[in-house]
Amino acid sequence: MVKSIGEIMTTRIETIGLEDNAQEAARKMKHKNVSSLVVVDKNDQAVGIVTERDLVREVCVQDASSNQHIIKNIMSSPIVTIDPNSSVETAANVMMQNKVRHLVVVNEKKTLGIITATNFVDYLNQHLDLDDVNARILSALSEEPSESQSATS
Repeated sequence: MVKSIGEIMTTRIETIGLEDNAQEAARKMKHKNVSSLVVVDKNDQAVGIVTERDLVREVCVQDASSNQHIIKNIMSSPIVTIDPNSSVETAANVMMQNKVRHLVVVNEKKTLGIITATNFVDYLNQHLDLDDVNARILSALSEEPSESQSATS
């Protein structure tokens, strides 16, 4: 049975304000163990997204101080959204077409959740036979690296 995005999305959405800085975003991502933050305006409306990749490309490579980079200048906007009733396959296609790794799930302009690669890995793990070689590879890729692996990466 094909599941809808609403069934596999992450409902815990971490946010950050437009005027906050990159250092605060990085700290929040680390503390909350997430790879992205939804950027909200003063009315708490989602207006963009900032990802670890954005921080690397916009702050780290410039050897700049992260506390001087404002989120509104490094976020991706407009955000790519999807309806919670959309299929998993539709979400994957939207991500590929837009070359994004995160989709914000909205229903009538209300932010309900977020879809990331982790959601797809979890979905596939539930629907693949773990004896299958591809499933074992997928499972291995979804695991957190050990201390020795991360030191060599």
